[in-house]
Amino acid sequence: MALIKMNFLSQVLGMQTNITVALPSFSFADIVQGAQSYYVPGMKFQVLYLLHGGSGDDSDWVNFSSVLRYADDNKLAIIMAPAFNSSYVDMVHGGRYFTFFTEELPKVCQAFFPISDKREDTFIAGLSMGGNGAMRLALKRPDLYSQALCMSGAAFDVQELKRRAAQPPFNTAGRIAMPDMEDTYGDLNAFEGSQEDMFFVAKRNLAQGKPMPKFYFACGGDDFALTTVRKAHEHLKSLGYDTQLEEIPGYGHEWDFWDLYIRKAIGELFPLIRKPILPN
Repeated sequence: MALIKMNFLSQVLGMQTNITVALPSFSFADIVQGAQSYYVPGMKFQVLYLLHGGSGDDSDWVNFSSVLRYADDNKLAIIMAPAFNSSYVDMVHGGRYFTFFTEELPKVCQAFFPISDKREDTFIAGLSMGGNGAMRLALKRPDLYSQALCMSGAAFDVQELKRRAAQPPFNTAGRIAMPDMEDTYGDLNAFEGSQEDMFFVAKRNLAQGKPMPKFYFACGGDDFALTTVRKAHEHLKSLGYDTQLEEIPGYGHEWDFWDLYIRKAIGELFPLIRKPILPN
């Protein structure tokens, strides 16, 4: 696997930002399978945009999981970028991370790296806050992604958002401070039925006849996020979305679960061709 750390000036964010890109390369497995050649000018790869959780960045998946090995085994490129604690929205007071992830990041990566620009070759997944982000990006830009995986997190309805807004930024256990919900989403009293209300957007998409990604939801049976994940899955299912939920007993909000499930997604769930896309 070729692991690339890149820094560039983001016009959308108005600052330098880092991204981490993983590209499949010729491997010992290819030798065992009898491959005689691999690198072809103009070849491309299917691509997964992989989102981190709250208080994380683009290094999390590399540091705490074996996703690079899973991707390399299946000839899948991975794009990881920091969203900090933005919830992957264009914050009212903060960075324009939704626009960055859906407009600028794909353009930059398609210009620099051999990744497909076709919807059927493009997937999105995330954990915790990144599960929220994966659902958000896939619902608001269904033209970009064919499948979405939300692990241990999903978009909030207005009741959950207000409940979280009422929590203090710190507790006696030293809880990490997160951005104020209104700094992120704006006036919470105006949230329901807005562009940031994914339950509203999901219904509107179907009314407009948009082709929608397939959604996978996954959560540990002991995870505090399970209620949120169930609610999101059940809402999309009730509207007629192609969606499935898997709950795995014995796991909480933890990397053992996310590593287990991203391996399953790459190995079994996503429709991968498991080889480079060669030019005509």
